[in-house]
Amino acid sequence: MRSTFQEQQELTVQSMNAYGPKYDHWVFAWSGGKDSTATLTFVLYLIESGQIKSPKKITVLLADTRLELTPLWMSAMLICDQLRNRSIRVDIVTASIEDRFFVYMFGKGVPPPSNTFRWCTPKLKIDPMMKHLERLYKSKGEKFLLITGVRQGESAARDGRISMSCGKDGAECGQGWYQLTAPDSICDKLAPILHWRVCSVWDWLKIFAPMAKYGAWKTEQVADSYGGDEAEEKNARTGCVGCNLASKDLSLLLTIKNPFWAYLAPLLRLREIYAELKKPHNRLRKTELQIKKDGDLAKNQNRMGPLTFEARLWGLQQVRDIENDINTIAEREGKPTISLINNQEESAIRRMISNNTWPQGWDGTEKKGDEPFLQRFNDGTSQPDLFFDIT
Repeated sequence: MRSTFQEQQELTVQSMNAYGPKYDHWVFAWSGGKDSTATLTFVLYLIESGQIKSPKKITVLLADTRLELTPLWMSAMLICDQLRNRSIRVDIVTASIEDRFFVYMFGKGVPPPSNTFRWCTPKLKIDPMMKHLERLYKSKGEKFLLITGVRQGESAARDGRISMSCGKDGAECGQGWYQLTAPDSICDKLAPILHWRVCSVWDWLKIFAPMAKYGAWKTEQVADSYGGDEAEEKNARTGCVGCNLASKDLSLLLTIKNPFWAYLAPLLRLREIYAELKKPHNRLRKTELQIKKDGDLAKNQNRMGPLTFEARLWGLQQVRDIENDINTIAEREGKPTISLINNQEESAIRRMISNNTWPQGWDGTEKKGDEPFLQRFNDGTSQPDLFFDIT
């Protein structure tokens, strides 16, 4: 039998009262998405309504990938204002400029992410957040409680990771929501809405949180990034806009169905750009025999690698064109503008290109991916490649 929303809330209150008082400092890991936003606003409501005791200090860490869908990011900015008005510290965490998505791709030449080389998540999200958490720990030298929006049921893969941690270090509810083995032992982690159903998340964000008695949080706009009134039924996963690792960018497709946000449609071209950049004529290829340090032959002979300088400059211009197309309409209609690549990032990209920057193990002397080459096999044999793959 499924639990009711009230029962789910009560369990959250119990978990916060059980573990929260052990820490003077609570840190919220906030992505701006539905689950972390529900977690943040609900826990703060519990404090303001006297259901749980406030710690001595609260810090909110907002992850800024620079690729958030516009309505979602605008909602986050509105909530940031509300947090600061409550004297809550908000730190916006962004990757160093060299590791930002377009700088890493067009400046360093790393091809768009793939399911076998998903470099975007650690570069844009995990590494910057971990560095910031370490700085918070060093500033006081005390472990803090890291509150996350992890919720069971988001995906089979995530549920698998959650169940693997079940019962670890004495977790009480058998769902792994109190994890003591946090990175470098600088903090302990609590996922207080792990047991919430998705309909409960939407009820909180769309109905309760905006009400004055629950904090008057500006959370309604979050739904625009997940399908508006169809959010619960569609349950569109929102990550980086234009993500080429998803089968389709459902959140963007649903967002531009809203007449107000229709001007964001040029963002759909991002996936086309990434697909083009992956093609051999835009990349270099290793055509010499690749031998590992131990003397064995490398498994991935004739592998394709980084983007050529021509491809990088082409991609840079294409992204800038998308930005310009959107902002021209936005300025004319008085709507929010976007920033995919800012001037500082473009300067970094052009500087890295002029400095002949390549990923480790490449120097730019390699052949282009679409040039004929001697196809090498792992047994050391080879043959001329006459019909090379261009997918």
